[in-house]
Amino acid sequence: MTSTLRTLTVPLDVESSSGGLPSFLVRDDVLCWSRREAGLVGYGELTRFNASGPERFLEADIWWRHLILEAEIIDHVEIPGTGPVAFGSFAFSKMSPHVSRLIVPEMVVGIRDGRAWATQLTFDDAELTEAGVLAALDRWLTSTDPYEADGEATTAGGSDVGLSPDAFSPNGAAGYLSRGSLSETDWMQAVSNGVAEIRTGKLEKLVLARDVVANLPAGVNAAEVLRQLAARYRECWTYGVDGLVGATPEMLIQVEGRTAQARVLAGTLDRRDAEGVDGSPMAYAERVLAGSEKQRHEHEIAIDSLTRQLAPFSEAMNSHSEPFILELPNVWHLASDVKAELADIEGHVPTCLALINALHPTAAVCGTPTLVAGALIRKLEHLDRGPYAGPVGWLDAAGNGEWGIALRGAVIEDANTVRLYAGCGIVEGSQPEAELAETWAKFRPMLEALGIQR
Repeated sequence: MTSTLRTLTVPLDVESSSGGLPSFLVRDDVLCWSRREAGLVGYGELTRFNASGPERFLEADIWWRHLILEAEIIDHVEIPGTGPVAFGSFAFSKMSPHVSRLIVPEMVVGIRDGRAWATQLTFDDAELTEAGVLAALDRWLTSTDPYEADGEATTAGGSDVGLSPDAFSPNGAAGYLSRGSLSETDWMQAVSNGVAEIRTGKLEKLVLARDVVANLPAGVNAAEVLRQLAARYRECWTYGVDGLVGATPEMLIQVEGRTAQARVLAGTLDRRDAEGVDGSPMAYAERVLAGSEKQRHEHEIAIDSLTRQLAPFSEAMNSHSEPFILELPNVWHLASDVKAELADIEGHVPTCLALINALHPTAAVCGTPTLVAGALIRKLEHLDRGPYAGPVGWLDAAGNGEWGIALRGAVIEDANTVRLYAGCGIVEGSQPEAELAETWAKFRPMLEALGIQR
């Protein structure tokens, strides 16, 4: 054995599907990141880094850079996502006891722009060959037991879970919901209290989250959840990292070379509200969402927050002068895309994790001012968000990476229990009943994927 990371990346002949990554690549214990017909999946666990507290992003960045500094990398594809890759999930709060993590798998399969590849990662001294990579991949893909190929399925809390591939109940007959940290009445009171604080002038926006618990006596099928999300929410980024699963519509930061991009969302309208309305649904969304002073104000706060934090790392930046309507199966959002050319600072372009350290938490998931909103969140929510609304994604040795905000997701707490999270931006004009309804619209992707109807 050696302490030096060694990797070999070889091209593959793998066809993607209209539902995202080919379904045979996705299994219960997989690390996953996909959108449309592109993405990455990781198998097994070679090593990981755990961190908590306010320096978690920078500590993870130092660990990753040290790991790859001496790595022996052979890459026959050389596009973003090839070579060494780590998948990550970070706690929303610097005060959370939840452990943030970077996980380096033993095998990665990627698809991008019609090209596919496999990367084998090891600390062993044995020679890496193309035939060896393909043989190892075949062992992973033909193994029916998540533990047979030395992989280990774990929850986001770190406990072992046995996830049955036959347990998914499409009609949700066996699944039911129970209340989370707050009842609906208590959560609406929290919204009212938040609005009262905003009206004092202490803060401009607050984001309040709530949770519900899905109980599935027949067992949780994580692979099926990921497949359902990838097929239904093609405009979102479907993620699976250590028991955290979901499909986020919001990109915190995407880095390719010196180009960084983000997608900011704030302002939401439930698509069910358009049922029975005259005219086209999109015209309704334009009128009600884009025409709402409250929704546009919430969006402006979110976009200003991100661009202000990104500016010191950029030599050029542009974003939409007007937000656009992002159409998802469950909701419409006001959305803006931001693109920046990263500055060379003392001979170095900032890494993904350095950018995340500066950007998180944005006003879209916390509020503004950040410190005031964060303190109020801790007072009113009565829950630890854990990885919910924290950064989730991947990075490679070349500095490329994609990090979404862990929204529209859930944590698999054990083999039969899944905790779902949803949040709303609260401003002066917010109404508690409307905000509660919005959380149910945002729970819908995970409820559908779990087969639970409400």
